[in-house]
Amino acid sequence: MTGFGIFWPMVAHVALVFALYALLSTRRASLIRTGKIDASLFRENRDEPGESLIVRNSIANQFELPVLFHLCCVLLYLTEADNLLSLGLAWLFRGAPLCSCLHPRHQQSASLSPAAVHGGFPCARRDVDMAFRLDGDELR
Repeated sequence: MTGFGIFWPMVAHVALVFALYALLSTRRASLIRTGKIDASLFRENRDEPGESLIVRNSIANQFELPVLFHLCCVLLYLTEADNLLSLGLAWLFRGAPLCSCLHPRHQQSASLSPAAVHGGFPCARRDVDMAFRLDGDELR
């Protein structure tokens, strides 16, 4: 059992989401300041320029698979099934793909799909490990 260590990857993800919101705010503000777009278009979510659309899509991605990540981390902690393997997998899920950090910087998200796929493997492995621990068996 790692104690509260399983929560640090979750904190890192929350910090990443806040950083993405800050990046979205600065990009939208600069687009409005330069006159490239009217602020009312952001309220209606139509015809958003690529600079801010990429960041907005990245934020939307943070509420898909990472939600299961948070659920799994909390369940591991509550069932006292967190160990160094699950902690390592949690950090690998959070750190290895870097999809969230790379995605806003690049226009072509197709080049990031292998990183997104590899990010799902640690999460799936951790889910399987948790399922075996809840069943009373131990995955070796």
